[in-house]
Amino acid sequence: MSANQNLPIVLVHGIARFDILHELLKKKLSLPETEAEDQIEYFKGIKSHLEAHGFRAFHTNQDFAGSVNLRATQLKSRVNEILAAEAGDRVHIIAHSMGGLDARHMIVDMEMADKVASLTTIGSPHLGTILADHVLDEGGVFLIAALRQVINLEGFEDLRSTACEQFNQRAEDEEARNAVFYQTYASSEDLKLVFLPLVPSWIFIQEHEGRNDGLASFRTQQWKKELTANNGGRKPIVQKEFPFPADHLNEIGWWDPQEAVNPIFGFANLFKQAVEYERKVRDVYLDIAQNLPAT
Repeated sequence: MSANQNLPIVLVHGIARFDILHELLKKKLSLPETEAEDQIEYFKGIKSHLEAHGFRAFHTNQDFAGSVNLRATQLKSRVNEILAAEAGDRVHIIAHSMGGLDARHMIVDMEMADKVASLTTIGSPHLGTILADHVLDEGGVFLIAALRQVINLEGFEDLRSTACEQFNQRAEDEEARNAVFYQTYASSEDLKLVFLPLVPSWIFIQEHEGRNDGLASFRTQQWKKELTANNGGRKPIVQKEFPFPADHLNEIGWWDPQEAVNPIFGFANLFKQAVEYERKVRDVYLDIAQNLPAT
């Protein structure tokens, strides 16, 4: 076992997880996690893929669309639960989308820096998302207020560019000084390959910020190159690009028909392409795990 396999890997999902009904049913029935069930998880097949290669991986389950503070609090509880079960002292976190913001808030605001060896974010809007700004400014805030009677949607406010800028400013000193290794993966995809429901948002973001994955611009996913502490100390953020085109859904292991190179060859060929594409995504996570800093 290599040095970086000593610590558990925590897979942190984003806001408004699409597999919420599956999660609620699993919780209600106290169903155990299985390799087959992992194929319909938010991170499709990634946990079992990491485990097949000797890593210990765990899912989380933050609030569907609650505030980043609520979600960070829940993430803290989950990390502590994992550490207690594993008799460990630190974890590696791989987070997607808003999960990256949850993890950063947890580390800074809840004194968890000493329990996190590394944070890798994929498709996370560190600088906020112009999409949230637009939707909320065009009346979405009233919809959220109306729906708040039945579901907590405060997390969308935390995706505003101004909210993220305020957090980035107050957190930078702590993030620059702590011992957490930070790295980001930014992704984009051409319009013709983007998952159909993401096309309108892709077009909007492209017009205002250029390259994007359908929900977050490439720039916001990168965060920044370097963190600067108040005392002048500096810490780099490792910035990487997802190794092949991927939209926000693809980044977590889900193939969609738009990825089809030549659908004219029929469903058998489509199935083959789906299997191959999802395997490539799982291998990205494996590569991340294998190259995390040694502990």
